[in-house]
Amino acid sequence: MSSAPIPSAAPSEPSGWQVPDKPVLEGLEDAWAARWEDRATYAFVRPETREQVFSVDTPPPTVSGSLHVGHVFSYTHTDIVARYQRMQGKHVFYPMGWDDNGLPTERRVQNFYGVRCDPSVPYDPDFQPPAKPNPKRQVPISRRNFVELCHELTEVDEKVFESLWRRIGLSVDWKQLYTTISPESQTVAQRAFLHNFARGEAYLSEAPTMWDVTFQTAVAQAELEAREYPGAYHRVAFHTAEGPVYIETTRPELIPSVCALIAHPDDERYQHLFGTTVTSPLFGVEVPVLAHPAAEMDKGAGIAMCCTFGDLTDVQWWRELRLPTRVILQRNGRLQAEAPDWLVDAAPYAELAGRTTLQAREAIVELLRASGDLDGEPRPTTRMANFYERGDKPLEIVSTRQWYITNGGRDEKLRGELLARGDELGWVPEHMRYRYANWVNGLNGDWLISRQRFFGVPFPIWYRLDADGQPDHSDPITADEASLPVDPASQPAPGYTEDQRGKPGGFIGDPDVMDTWATSSLTPQIACGWERDEQLWRLTYPMDVAPEAHDIIRTWLFSRIVRSHLEEHCLPWRLATISGFVVDPDRKKMSKSKGNVVVPTEILDRFGADAVRWRAAMARPGMDSPFDETQMKVGRRLAMKVLNASKFVLAMGSPAGAEAIVEPDDLAMLEALKNVVARATEAFEAYQYTDALEATEAFFWTFCDDYVELVKERAYGARGQAAAASAHAALQLALSILLRLFAPFMPFVTEEVWSWWQEGSVHHATWPTVEEIPTSGDVALLDDISAALIEVRGVKSTAKVSMKTEIVRASFNGPAETIERLKLVTDDLRAVGRITGDLDWNAGGERLSLDAELAASQR
Repeated sequence: MSSAPIPSAAPSEPSGWQVPDKPVLEGLEDAWAARWEDRATYAFVRPETREQVFSVDTPPPTVSGSLHVGHVFSYTHTDIVARYQRMQGKHVFYPMGWDDNGLPTERRVQNFYGVRCDPSVPYDPDFQPPAKPNPKRQVPISRRNFVELCHELTEVDEKVFESLWRRIGLSVDWKQLYTTISPESQTVAQRAFLHNFARGEAYLSEAPTMWDVTFQTAVAQAELEAREYPGAYHRVAFHTAEGPVYIETTRPELIPSVCALIAHPDDERYQHLFGTTVTSPLFGVEVPVLAHPAAEMDKGAGIAMCCTFGDLTDVQWWRELRLPTRVILQRNGRLQAEAPDWLVDAAPYAELAGRTTLQAREAIVELLRASGDLDGEPRPTTRMANFYERGDKPLEIVSTRQWYITNGGRDEKLRGELLARGDELGWVPEHMRYRYANWVNGLNGDWLISRQRFFGVPFPIWYRLDADGQPDHSDPITADEASLPVDPASQPAPGYTEDQRGKPGGFIGDPDVMDTWATSSLTPQIACGWERDEQLWRLTYPMDVAPEAHDIIRTWLFSRIVRSHLEEHCLPWRLATISGFVVDPDRKKMSKSKGNVVVPTEILDRFGADAVRWRAAMARPGMDSPFDETQMKVGRRLAMKVLNASKFVLAMGSPAGAEAIVEPDDLAMLEALKNVVARATEAFEAYQYTDALEATEAFFWTFCDDYVELVKERAYGARGQAAAASAHAALQLALSILLRLFAPFMPFVTEEVWSWWQEGSVHHATWPTVEEIPTSGDVALLDDISAALIEVRGVKSTAKVSMKTEIVRASFNGPAETIERLKLVTDDLRAVGRITGDLDWNAGGERLSLDAELAASQR
């Protein structure tokens, strides 16, 4: 038997179909992004009930920074889930926000315009930044001028970010866009703060504060980053009547602030000293020797000086042992200019006054060397020091007045409640809940929310001035909620006039702004219309999902739980989905300083958005993913295959109904597709999008490489109209389902193909279900067919002949059940394998094999 010839022309496409002759990927992104915008494809349409909504708390990126491929991956993960939920019939509330206030923006404005903020400079309504900015010679400008430049630059940055997100295909509703510095966001942040203050959850306190001397601002515990820092141990003598007591310190410049020596209560070397006093070198200050279990017996000399303040252990000792406060380090990172009054001998202090810590360290070492109190020379060491995550100098601890919000760091009851919230929250992946618990259990203080900066949300607070012009911090004046947002720096306190500002008997505004986390901790309230849009709030809050990277569990995720717990007494969302990092091939986190950052626009230009999204989807939730751009080629090849395979399928013309599907291989293919739909749906419901993609893609390649090739000639009519109709119906049903399965991952190419033959958007089409496939085929047959085609292709490859070479004799051998199934598709196997002669079937053997003879003239 010989295979029938392929008809010279394929059937024409049905009227209304627009299948291009040569489909291409180029241009799809711009074309469909514009159409989606024009058609409001992703607009949030308010339904009747909360159950109809899927609500996403999208992370607002910091627009003063730059996006890298890691951002593209994590935001794509969220979009994949949102698109799936939309196809499941949900009204998807998917807003985008820009985090545009705070220190990063100020620093960028300073460098970009060559200016710095000086609140003492008057406002200049005609100010223009330098034509040639010099970051090293920044022009001082007023606070108001500086804030105006911050707004100007962030607006430019936001457009760049939006352009990238549109290009990558994020299906956000751009009409729901918010910024963290907008009047609406400021109102939410100030209102929430006033509520916290009224309930006693926000309070003002003078306390030891982690301080960045470069940026001149307080730093919260969540912003700390431990880094190695070079230093030296100095063995220094304190004095007793019986002789010297040696301590070892890396901070000898703080000796003037020493208030005690501390050793472990079980350390036998110092038992006789507990309860006595020693005298400090150079300055002659008498200080007690005390016991505390936090002292480390095996570190240095085992006895340490407690200074106020050298590190967080000093703070612990100072607080628990009720030691005196002897602060000499100022906010500018220099020792105070005047000698402290507690020094018995103040003369040596003149060598330290007004110096930086490094300068003072060098000076005091010389003094100790000269006095004989330095035993030996300093020994180099490397110590772990706390840095602000954006800073390049170790943090100092200074005493400042700051605003705090309770977060369980000092309240065991509240800590327990917040731990319970972490247990109540769903987590993907599940093990990430332990990072949350570890962070909450490790808190050692409340949340410091004030910053000594300019571009941020002001505290809605003023202070009365007494007859001497001194502020009364114990009884703040609060803004009325109806007046929000307010700026106490430019608006008078309630009951006062502007001419009373700064005068005895008048008022001053709180000079600080809220930490950016204090605003972004309220993104659910900002996005969902808290106390602004009652209907929207009812439909969207609590939200469904909070996507983020694992490094901000301790900051953004935790802070939002704190604010919602205190305000609404519930979680702000039901589930947290955690992305891993995209790392370089050496598994190092990408960063500018390491020079290993991949710029998103470069890979988008080269491979296209669908390819990049495909690669992003291969990164599983919570898992770090090494970046290899060659993988993008695989994604692009897949996108191109979707175009070409779809063109072939749609060239078959309009199919008959599903009742026309009768051929065994058509039924087997659809039965296998049923399983894919079930696996993909189950994976998406568990937020395991990678599993859904892998199942779909594996089937798609089998569909293209094996099934399409198998039925091609039959589809062209080689075996008559009924057999062709079966193929046509199966092919187009499969294509419809596959396009919908791929749509969340590859939105551009699937939308393009959908538009060739369907009305509306694939992204509003119904997610496929197993009920759409009314067949009961034998899925094992599809595996058998793949095995048979491997054998046929292998024979021809081994002989190094064309796949079009005819086989004049063929004998398949294999398990009896495999042979019986393959007999059902004999005609299709003959056609695809070009088996023109005898074809024998032999039951026997553990696996399928083929013995074949090729046409002599074609070898």
